[in-house]
Amino acid sequence: QVQLVESGGDLVQPGGSLRLSCAASTSIFNVLGWYRQPPGKERELVATISKFSSRLNYADSVKGRFTISRDNAKNTVYLQMNNLKPEDTAVYYCYGVSRQGTNYWGQGTQVTVSS
Repeated sequence: QVQLVESGGDLVQPGGSLRLSCAASTSIFNVLGWYRQPPGKERELVATISKFSSRLNYADSVKGRFTISRDNAKNTVYLQMNNLKPEDTAVYYCYGVSRQGTNYWGQGTQVTVSS
């Protein structure tokens, strides 16, 4: 069974940092990434990364603050989030696209930025 399991969500003060991790149960994913869904809003792209990290894509709202990376030996993708703002508060979902073009989603992890 293909699974994506996120971890690392927490409550953090504005200006703080968090690192999210997403462990995949297999190595089938070409693209891995993160989406988020703020309260009362639709799910939106945060960042994606290609199989060998040659292509990175970021939402304009997180450029310069968030960094996506992956460790293919561990089937894991990371999202380092720095200088967090209250508007970053959301449920963060791990996302993967398999070699066959099938989309997979994790269950989500809550990130809350508040003083």
